[in-house]
Amino acid sequence: MATSGRSALLSSTLAGPKSTAESSNPEEDDGQNLWSTILSEVSTHSRSKLPCGKNVLVMGEVGSGKTTLVAKLQGVEEYMKGRGLEYLYFSVHDDDVDDHTRCNAWVLDGDLCHKGLQGVAVPVDSMDNTLLLITVDMSRPWNALDSLQKWAAVAREHIDKLRVAPEKLRELEHKIVKQFQEYTEPGSEEDVTPQRRSEEEESILLPLGNNTLTHNLGIPVVVVCTKCDAISTLEKEHDYRDEHLDFIQSHIRRFCLQYGASLLYTSVKEMKNLDILYKYLVHKLYGFPFHCPAQVVEKDAVFIPSGWDNEKKIAILHENFQTIKADNSYEDVIIKPPVRKIVHEKEIQAEDDQVFLVKLQSLLSKQPAVTAGRPVDTTSRAPTGSPRTSNRSAAANVANAMPQSGIGTSLHLCLPHCLCWLCAVSLQSLYAAGQTSEGVLANFFNSLLTKKAGTGGPGAPGGGNNTPGTVRKSGSKLGLSDVQAELDRISSRETDSDLSNANDAPATDGQDT
Repeated sequence: MATSGRSALLSSTLAGPKSTAESSNPEEDDGQNLWSTILSEVSTHSRSKLPCGKNVLVMGEVGSGKTTLVAKLQGVEEYMKGRGLEYLYFSVHDDDVDDHTRCNAWVLDGDLCHKGLQGVAVPVDSMDNTLLLITVDMSRPWNALDSLQKWAAVAREHIDKLRVAPEKLRELEHKIVKQFQEYTEPGSEEDVTPQRRSEEEESILLPLGNNTLTHNLGIPVVVVCTKCDAISTLEKEHDYRDEHLDFIQSHIRRFCLQYGASLLYTSVKEMKNLDILYKYLVHKLYGFPFHCPAQVVEKDAVFIPSGWDNEKKIAILHENFQTIKADNSYEDVIIKPPVRKIVHEKEIQAEDDQVFLVKLQSLLSKQPAVTAGRPVDTTSRAPTGSPRTSNRSAAANVANAMPQSGIGTSLHLCLPHCLCWLCAVSLQSLYAAGQTSEGVLANFFNSLLTKKAGTGGPGAPGGGNNTPGTVRKSGSKLGLSDVQAELDRISSRETDSDLSNANDAPATDGQDT
């Protein structure tokens, strides 16, 4: 005021004394009035501009939809999710003064190791321009109450570390209490702006309840339950009933009552209550008018503004309880379902029979050959040392060309002619038991041939034109009659070998006849 007076005095001195005629000039009076009008409009417009520097600090668990929620408020469809502390914003426009600004939105990571980054979003000088928004994932309601208490404690810890002056902190807390007490229903007779209230009306405020604003943070708090479209899934898959949903809502509302917080149920997927959330945020931060009433009828679109709720209204939810009591523990009623582990079983493909038999043949060929408990004489026999005559049939000559070991002979007979992997497995079991005498093997194959002959198939004895003692052409396979002749030869050979060992004398040509 002193500066303005000196400026006016200086202007009058420089202009000099005015005559009575000049001072009474109507044209000059009109010019002065015009300038005064312009200056007053500019001054009024500058005072009505939207303030900048307002902040919304968003907290919540990992995957609760914090970034998606703010991106929808901003009007962005494609966004990149960051780590630590994300910065987003949403536009605020005032149609009355044709002005717009940006509201800062800081999204804190759900990992507690990043909680120290709150100092970037909420410094000491901007605490009175900050609103706290806590998200709760309604697709996992069993974590709702613990999540709210956890992030409220993180915010309280940060505010305590700011070391706000006690006078300023009390002023902020008193402001929150006053806003809570001054809430009126939209459309009611008491719904008037604070500027129009008289001092007498402002002094009449209802007292707070016992559990109301017992944890005053000094900043406005808004609790947003995200993914409320999952309520139908909870009812189908986890057998949630209306009383379970009312039980969850009652506990969340009690928490909001303790912090003086507002409550909104939203769904980004179904675009539910997002417009109410935007209007309520700009109402709390910029003082825009807000005329949306409380909504408690729809179970997935609840809206309870700060100052509307109390213990009596919460008790209305308890009237619908049938199997649940109001004083039951939250963890005892809303139980976390067991985790279903998905076991991915590997598909095992069976290998081809011929490949299996080839592997088995190579495995058996590596094992030492044993015949009747005695090692096989690997030296070649002299033609003159044989006790038998040279007048053998062609089938006998073919059999002499085969390996002399019991398991080798049996394997050569089994694999090319029987073509059955069961034979190979049976031979392996016989070999493991030490029963590898040629007589046992001959009986084994005789039993197979007897079963085959009983079927009357083309391979039965007598079914073909071949007779024992004949040799097929080169490149052709032996028939079952040839196999029978070979088995008879093996049995007779074993008998002759036992007799020769008993007499310990070489056999004559007459013995073979």
